[in-house]
Amino acid sequence: MDIGELKPLAAALVLPPAGPLLLAFLGWLLARRHRRSGAALLLAALALLWLLACSGVAVALAGWALPRAQPLEASQLAAARPQALVVLGGGLLPQAPEYGQSQPSSATLARLRYGARLAKASGLPLAFAGGIGWAASGMDTDPEGEIARRVLAEWGLQARWLDSASRDTQENAQQMRRLLQADGVQRIVLVTSASHMPRSRLEFERAGFTVTPAPTGFILPSERPLLQWLPSADGLALSREVLREWLALRVAGSRQ
Repeated sequence: MDIGELKPLAAALVLPPAGPLLLAFLGWLLARRHRRSGAALLLAALALLWLLACSGVAVALAGWALPRAQPLEASQLAAARPQALVVLGGGLLPQAPEYGQSQPSSATLARLRYGARLAKASGLPLAFAGGIGWAASGMDTDPEGEIARRVLAEWGLQARWLDSASRDTQENAQQMRRLLQADGVQRIVLVTSASHMPRSRLEFERAGFTVTPAPTGFILPSERPLLQWLPSADGLALSREVLREWLALRVAGSRQ
């Protein structure tokens, strides 16, 4: 087993919902000998799970834990004089019976859509980075790059550069450097989710690119105030996304 395959497992155990649930289980065990301490830990873990499942908490976490990403403006694009648009994959659906072949995840599709929009507006050539991520390692699926190629073709577009080998953000940057360097491309517009942008920008700048961020998929309120503070599956998924990126950014920042 490659060490990279352990990353999704470690994340699954630390991040919600498993992280708070494991704390609750530990509190239950502790309560058998130390009733008050164990009960306090159990209740705290369940309260934490409740809060992390609220979309209002996820929005607040995004503003506190991650550098704030701003939408790309036309003036920024003109001033940067980029040479290419680079879209990063955000996962895939290994099985999509209705299509008969693998499909992009909702995050990948959102990034592709925004990248296609920018490409049509600017005339810049497109690049896409994404293979089979560590979480899907060993599954019978097409790589993200091949899936992206099919989706772009349906929209009447083509990626000039296509990476189907990278398994994470660091490898995205390394593979794109190898592909784009041959054509003298150094200034890029980077398209990915807003929460993923700080880490992506760090990795691509380390690889030698001058990066103009073009984030999409901002974590913003999408419900009326009362519903933002009631637990939901969407709220939990957003909190998990923010915490995952916060942890990954800490790890990436500590790497020389």
